[in-house]
Amino acid sequence: MRDTEIDRQPTLTNLVRRRAASLPQGEAFRTPSRVWTFADIHSASNRMARGLQALGVAKGDRIACFTKQSVECVVTLLAAAKIGAVCAIFNWRLTGSELQYVAQQSEAKLLVTDAALLPVVQQIEAPLLKHTFLADQAEGEKSLTAWRLQHADADPGHEPQARDTVLQLNSSGTTGLPKAIEISHFGLLEQCRRLGDAADYPESPRFVMLNALPNFHVAGIVTMISTMYEGGTTVCYPDFVPAVVVQGLQELKITHTFLVPAMLQFLLGVPGVEQADFSSLKGIVYGGSPIAESVLVKAMNVFRCNFYQVYGMTEISGGLTFLRPEDHAPLGPRAHLMRSAGQPTPGFEIKVVDPATGQAVPAGTTGEIWARSSTIMNGYFRNPDATAAVFPEGKGADGVPWYRTGDAGAMKEGYLYIQDRVKDMIISGGENIYPAEIENVLAAHPGLAEVAVIGVPDATWGESVKAVVVLKPGQQPTAEEIVAFCREKLAGYKCPKSVDFATTLPRNPTGKLLKRVLREPYWANHDRQVV
Repeated sequence: MRDTEIDRQPTLTNLVRRRAASLPQGEAFRTPSRVWTFADIHSASNRMARGLQALGVAKGDRIACFTKQSVECVVTLLAAAKIGAVCAIFNWRLTGSELQYVAQQSEAKLLVTDAALLPVVQQIEAPLLKHTFLADQAEGEKSLTAWRLQHADADPGHEPQARDTVLQLNSSGTTGLPKAIEISHFGLLEQCRRLGDAADYPESPRFVMLNALPNFHVAGIVTMISTMYEGGTTVCYPDFVPAVVVQGLQELKITHTFLVPAMLQFLLGVPGVEQADFSSLKGIVYGGSPIAESVLVKAMNVFRCNFYQVYGMTEISGGLTFLRPEDHAPLGPRAHLMRSAGQPTPGFEIKVVDPATGQAVPAGTTGEIWARSSTIMNGYFRNPDATAAVFPEGKGADGVPWYRTGDAGAMKEGYLYIQDRVKDMIISGGENIYPAEIENVLAAHPGLAEVAVIGVPDATWGESVKAVVVLKPGQQPTAEEIVAFCREKLAGYKCPKSVDFATTLPRNPTGKLLKRVLREPYWANHDRQVV
């Protein structure tokens, strides 16, 4: 049940106010512990906004979420919007040192977290961070719920501009250090509109989305906001448990879901999934990492619904291209389209250029993918150099720049085919992993003389992290010891899954490491290296 006024005034504040007025008792979110109506969401975000004001949080200030509780994260985002503040969402898998960096970088004054994550929070030193509340604790001094209830259910009345930054999500660059991506009200809501159109989301309360994606992913937060935009319901799971998701898809009459390929593969491994009743399921959107064609075909046979592949990135607030259901044809003359990333979503422009010159290359020729959209990020927070680097031509007359995706691909007959990555990023199970960050950690290992980190094919995760190392004379650390060294300093998903030992690393005449040479043997039998 879309509201044209939301499109005319595309802000999160307008969205939640209009939904609370038009569907006050409509079911907005369902979690394992409670059901939230649109009126509940409006009320909770009003109270939190008032509480933030009482703590001195003002327009432009940052507040942070480090929690698995997606609905509490949405409430925090809406509360920030209602006073002109910005919500920064952190990956809840981070270690203490990683969390300290992003907390300091974001300049967050308040943090929402979970009881289980509090030991990590207690390790950090962030001078601006003065307040911490627990999202999953109903009572007590640190309870987010109890604190909210101390404040009035009164909308502060702030009217943001559509292009104001309202959300920050972290990414990383080739240096391995995270960058804070500034996303606007318009970027979020326009992505919701385009996603709904591309994935055929129904415009009625009979739209029930299952969301097991983490809230720190742009796909996870856009999925949550999309159901509010359409007037539907999101069923939220704080953790992805395949058997629970299969049960929920059936019992809760889910109509749509968004999954990364590894999730699809795990669902297909649930005993009895082939006999399950998925008759209510209308569409599955998938993306975020490579998917084996055999897995995709099996999923199509098991779930018997429409499939939509999406390729995108946080810097454009979500999806860039879509591969529609009619292009999912494993047999026949269109079978090759299943190896593509689809066509640009209406409202997006794509060009493939020579990365050295920025000049467009002929159709079918591989180059760097550049994208242009009104949903583009406002920039990297407090990082003008990094922002300028990804907007090489600056902003045009309409204020919308071309964005360098860092991915390499080609356009063929209107479809985008992605072959490799200009940047060294590894995508494993939908997580973006940057080798430089891991290499920086391994460089401190006393037994290693040289190290290179690459992504190699993985049947479950799309890619996995491999370290190729050269030992110092007289040193003999084992692969297990090297991985354990990483685990002391990095989140588990970033740590190498395997370690190869080499006598030398390949370099060009100027000494630059040739990761392409390292990767080639592992990717020799694969026709593409990224989705």
